[in-house]
Amino acid sequence: MSETSARLLALLSLLQARRDWPGQLLAERLEVSPRTVRRDVDRLRELGYPVRATKGPDGGYRLDAGADLPPLLFDDDQAIAVAVALQTATTTVTGIEEGALRALATVRQVMPARLRQRVDALQVTTVDRYANRRTTVDSDKLIAVGTAVRGREVLRFDYPAASGSEEWVPPRKVEPHHLVTWGGRWYLVGWDLERNDWRTFRVDRMTPKTPTGPRFTPRELPAPDVATYIARKFHGQDQNPCRGAAILQAPASLVAKYAGRGAIVEEVTSTTCRLILTAWSWTGLAATFGMFECDLEFVGPQELKDAATQLAARYREAV
Repeated sequence: MSETSARLLALLSLLQARRDWPGQLLAERLEVSPRTVRRDVDRLRELGYPVRATKGPDGGYRLDAGADLPPLLFDDDQAIAVAVALQTATTTVTGIEEGALRALATVRQVMPARLRQRVDALQVTTVDRYANRRTTVDSDKLIAVGTAVRGREVLRFDYPAASGSEEWVPPRKVEPHHLVTWGGRWYLVGWDLERNDWRTFRVDRMTPKTPTGPRFTPRELPAPDVATYIARKFHGQDQNPCRGAAILQAPASLVAKYAGRGAIVEEVTSTTCRLILTAWSWTGLAATFGMFECDLEFVGPQELKDAATQLAARYREAV
């Protein structure tokens, strides 16, 4: 490789590594004069890279996004990371399968032999304890929600009622704060303007509406960070929307082994116990109680009893 070509690749790698570079600092890193840096920047522009000069005491450069995607430069670790990400990209997002496969083939084709061998050895098959509940989300829907999060714009969307009924409900209006994945599913964490509280929504159940609403100033999460907030929600460390109790014909010591985190098990007799659980819907809560292989009696509330009746009818129809 010629000295000029090697220097151009080094310059491109530096420009991709951070947003703004002072011209003098680039010259020092490349061990050339500022004039040579200016010439190399012009060569990159001729190759299609949108390098923009920035204002400042010494002047500088920035690699902007362009109308077309120019060739990218990855180091070894970045190339491996991209290849693995492309193999697993379609597990929870639909509509990108063909693009991900073509991108993986493109990346692999231009890799040096040493990296190609490492990538070929990383044939990833995603298997985890959430595989049976994994859901996929349309890429357009994911982009719409993510755009609202990034733009800090109120998001309006249709969302099914928590009880699972087909009754029409008005669109939700939410200040979207974070888009996260948990247990094989995509969730939106946001401030519900109608309920005046934080809520978590499954993205696969959302139907975003356009246009989005006004911009908003982000509120502070009731947790140190979004990861802590989600962990508390899904591990029962916080109040879920639905909470109910039942008497189980089984010893408390046995039920406690399988009740999970956040459950409350109270001994009634040596052979019976009172179990209190929380969930995101009444139907889901009723189904959770039914997982225990013993007779039970629902204590309440009435919403739990109604959900159990609906679930029983659904199961009868199913068989």
